[in-house]
Amino acid sequence: MKRICLVCMGNICRSPMAEIVLRRTLEDRGLDVLVDSAGTGGWHAGEPMDERALATLAEHGYDGEAHRARQFDRAWFAERDLVLVMDAENLRAVRRIAPPGADVRLFRSFDPTAPEGAEVPDPYYGGQQGFTDVLVMVEAASEGLAKYLEDH
Repeated sequence: MKRICLVCMGNICRSPMAEIVLRRTLEDRGLDVLVDSAGTGGWHAGEPMDERALATLAEHGYDGEAHRARQFDRAWFAERDLVLVMDAENLRAVRRIAPPGADVRLFRSFDPTAPEGAEVPDPYYGGQQGFTDVLVMVEAASEGLAKYLEDH
């Protein structure tokens, strides 16, 4: 069974939204993959998802109520086949602690319509539209990743 971890800064907006969406997308396709998420920092460890992220998910039929933030641990590389990060800053942070051969990529690299190097921007300091935009991006990347996993 494959195991994927999605990573952003604090694990309260982007990566938990991506975790919830990706999990559903893979389940809907009958793919047996474990999906979780974490942040590069531990500022929000133990806290629920940002209320705006939770509301955006709920408006589109996803349930993120059970999520609690946590910090990525370098020991997890041994247990993850793929670590997907939301932006270049997260990519640098995760690759700094990654062992040789770890598969660490930008999440949007699986969206065939996204330009190379495309990021999922942090909506935390903006308005509601940012969370809606993030949902659209993570749904597209999730579909692309599901297709990739089906083909490989």
